[in-house]
Amino acid sequence: MIIAIDGPAASGKGTLARRIAAHYGLHHLDTGLLYRAVAKAVLDAGYPADDVARASAAAAAIDPEKFDENALKAHAVSEASSVVAAIPQVRKALLDYQRAFAARPPGAVLDGRDIGTVIAPGADVKLFVTASPQIRAARRVAELKARGVAADERDVLADLLRRDERDSARAAAPLKPAPDAHLLDTTLLDIDAAFRAAVAIIEAARTGRKRG
Repeated sequence: MIIAIDGPAASGKGTLARRIAAHYGLHHLDTGLLYRAVAKAVLDAGYPADDVARASAAAAAIDPEKFDENALKAHAVSEASSVVAAIPQVRKALLDYQRAFAARPPGAVLDGRDIGTVIAPGADVKLFVTASPQIRAARRVAELKARGVAADERDVLADLLRRDERDSARAAAPLKPAPDAHLLDTTLLDIDAAFRAAVAIIEAARTGRKRG
């Protein structure tokens, strides 16, 4: 079984994806970390995030086993990741890796921004997780503070809105729901309620397939 979970930053899709993968005994891939790793490699080498040659080379040499998730979640890396993600050569270099991961038995949950539309258009279930920008900003601030990072909610909100615009407007695999994706708005849901809602959607989809 392949479950595709897409949505904007801080919508809760990553936390949901991990819990869903654990619930069903599936592999999990946070595809955003791939782009963050590319961005970090480019920045660490002293180049701007939009350096196509450097970003493409970093994507071709990606090794998820060496990821330091804390380092990849730094603000500068987060900002740069949506820049490198708009580079078609980077997306192409990472496409095969993501598709191969999705095909590993017994299945996988992948979360990102183009899983249901590009990476796994044939996924068994597709979720598009969203929440209001204000709620997403509040969640991101809470996450940052939990890691000991000071953050201003107004600045975080502005960053999220800028990233939404970049992700939605880019020519290569823009952020948008797949036509057959199930919308899950988590604005008024805590993680437990969001998880229950997601499982209900997945179970309904599985039951529908069995009947079909």
